[in-house]
Amino acid sequence: MSSIRPSVEPGGDATTGVPAAAVTAPVSHRAPRRRPSAGRAVAVLVLVAVAALIPLLGPSAALHGTGEARAPGTGGITFLRAVLFAALCVQLGEVFAVRLARRVPGAPLDRAPRGWSAYAAWAGCAAALGLAAIVANGNLVPQELSDLDIGRLYDTRDGRLALLEVNAFIVAALCARSRRPAGAALPLAAVIVAEALRAHPPVEDTPLLGSGLTLVHLTCGALWAGGLLYVLRILRGWRTSSPEEAVAVLGLYARVAAVLFAAITATGVCSTLRRMPAGTVLDQLTGTAYGRTLLAKVLLVLAVALLAVLARRRLRRGSDRASAYLPARGEVIALGVVVVLSALLTAVPVPIRW
Repeated sequence: MSSIRPSVEPGGDATTGVPAAAVTAPVSHRAPRRRPSAGRAVAVLVLVAVAALIPLLGPSAALHGTGEARAPGTGGITFLRAVLFAALCVQLGEVFAVRLARRVPGAPLDRAPRGWSAYAAWAGCAAALGLAAIVANGNLVPQELSDLDIGRLYDTRDGRLALLEVNAFIVAALCARSRRPAGAALPLAAVIVAEALRAHPPVEDTPLLGSGLTLVHLTCGALWAGGLLYVLRILRGWRTSSPEEAVAVLGLYARVAAVLFAAITATGVCSTLRRMPAGTVLDQLTGTAYGRTLLAKVLLVLAVALLAVLARRRLRRGSDRASAYLPARGEVIALGVVVVLSALLTAVPVPIRW
């Protein structure tokens, strides 16, 4: 008998003649990850710059030619409130989206995207502290520590609401690091209540009605924007390993988002009519800073709605439902700008009822 064995490469299996590379190299069934393109990074930087310019240039543009006086520190207040609203959207949206994902059979929740809730909560806490410092200085931006009157935070309604928001974000941050991050929904609800009460002081007509409308409007808006952000992160993270489950989560979100959009529209119209009587709406939309900001927000929300309809149509396709990701991504970017415009809306002068 011949003692010659099949030739192998060094390190191979001499009994089978299989090269070492074939023995040891695992077979990957996942598509290779695409490296992030420079164009995408530039687009994100441009969008961040545009969002940052709204607090800086927005008040001047909105007030130009209206004859209304600009309150001191309007740009800083707009920036802080935009950070607060964004933090609220991110954390509340994650709680909402994870709850939707749990309803999808076979969803790999152990591979869900890493949450941003803790970072968002601390950012919201920092913004709430900045707003509390402004309240402590008589609603003026403090120039030094000696300007702060801490007693004003405990003696005034706005001060107590500001302290409530600071403490609520601290509790939300602790919940985000706990075993039950969904518990953050309770302190975040306290932030929304505080914002609704702050926006409608007792001196105005029917303040409880106004606070109720703002409560529903802000809650639905945070769930809509923040929920979509996390759902898109799920869709991106599961696109190769669990694409059907990811699209199913987006489909669940789409059905709930339709209800949220209806509630946002109804409460927004009612709140506008409370600020502007029906006969004066057209004049104030172009003649006041509040009306101009509101008009920009409405136009952007209409663009968001068109993108949402396009995404929902693509979801109904049986062949390429994942293509809904592109218009949905544009939707969440536009919603980010809407959040900043909403912050500007809280800083410009409230229109006078004619």
